[in-house]
Amino acid sequence: MEMNPQKVLDMETVALDDTNSELIIIDQTLLPGETKYLRLTSQGEIWTAIYELQVRGAPAIGIAAAYGAYLGIKNSAAADYDAFYAEFKKVKDYLATSRPTAVNLFWALDRMEDCVKCNREKSIADIKTALRKEADDIKAEDIWVCKSIGEYGLTLIEPNIGILTHCNAGQLATAKYGTALAPIYLGHEKGYKFKVFADETRPLLQGARLTAYELKSAGVDVTLICDNMASMVMKNGWVQAVFVGCDRVAANGDAANKIGTSGVAILAKNYGIPFYVCAPTSTIDMNCATGQDIHIEERKSEEVTEKWYATRMAPTDVKVFNPAFDVTDAPFITAIITEYGIAKPPYNKSLTEIFAKKDAAKK
Repeated sequence: MEMNPQKVLDMETVALDDTNSELIIIDQTLLPGETKYLRLTSQGEIWTAIYELQVRGAPAIGIAAAYGAYLGIKNSAAADYDAFYAEFKKVKDYLATSRPTAVNLFWALDRMEDCVKCNREKSIADIKTALRKEADDIKAEDIWVCKSIGEYGLTLIEPNIGILTHCNAGQLATAKYGTALAPIYLGHEKGYKFKVFADETRPLLQGARLTAYELKSAGVDVTLICDNMASMVMKNGWVQAVFVGCDRVAANGDAANKIGTSGVAILAKNYGIPFYVCAPTSTIDMNCATGQDIHIEERKSEEVTEKWYATRMAPTDVKVFNPAFDVTDAPFITAIITEYGIAKPPYNKSLTEIFAKKDAAKK
C-alpha cells in the first residue's frame, strides 16, 4: 500500500496513542513498497525500532525517544520521587544505547530527565503529565524548527535551480518538512520549479527508498542517481546547490551525516557549488570540539553484502567496513542553516552567536 501522494506532508512519522500506551511510527525499512504503521508498546520494541532504522532521522529519533521515555515510566507504581527517578533513569539509559551518533537521541532524553528533576516537588502523577507535555513540546518545536530552516534556506537559492541531496532529511526524518528538504518543500509550495537530484545513499538506500519517494509523491521534479554519479551531474552544470541534513555538528563546524556526505562536499567544493548543512540547534554539540570527537557507528556487514539482494552479492566471509556516518570537515561547508539563522565560517564564532540568539529568544 502506497501513501496518497497528496498526503505526504500530512502524515505523522512519529505519534503517541496515549489511550493505548502506544508509540506509532511508519516502518521506514519497508518503504517505498509498503506503508505500514507499527504500534510499539514495550521498551524493547522502541529500542529495536530506533536501532533497526524503522524510525530514523535525527529529529524523528529524538521525538521517538521522548515518547518512549514517557511510555517507559507511565505505568510506574513508584510511591516517592527517588524511586520514580531511579526507574526513569533505567528507561533513559536503556534507550540511549540504541544509536550512538545522532545527538538528538541524547538531547531529547536529557530534556525528559530535566523535566523530571524540575518537577520533583510535584506528585508522581503530575510528573508523568509533565513528561507527556515535554514530549509533545519536542515534537511541536520540531515542526517550527524545520519550517524556519526551510525559510532561511530559501534565502540562499533562486527558483528553477538544480539541487542535490544525500540520504533522507525530509518529512520521514522529522515531524514536518524535514531539514535539508524543507527549503525544497517550501519553495515547491511557492511555485519554484526545482530540479532535485537524490543520491541513492548506499548501503541502506535512504535516498532511493525515502527521499525519491517523498519528493515524487509531493510533486517535486526528482531524479534518482547512484552515489558515484554526483560528480557527473555537477560537472554537467545541473546542480547549483547541495542541501544535506546532519546527525551531529561539532563546535568548529565539522558535521557528521550519513556515509557518503563528505565525498559530496569535496565534489561540490571542486565544482564551486555551495554546500549547505541544515542543522537544528538540537544537533549542534558545542561540547564536541571537532569531528574527531564524534563517535561513528559501525553497522552489520549484512547491510552491504546481502540486505537488498535476492541472493548474496559478495563472497562469503569477505571483510566489510560499514560505517553509518562520515564527518564533513568545516572547510567544505559553505554555511550551516539553523532555525535561528545561518552560520558561516568561522563556525566557532557563528555557532556561538546562533546559541546566543536562541537564548535571547527564550527570555
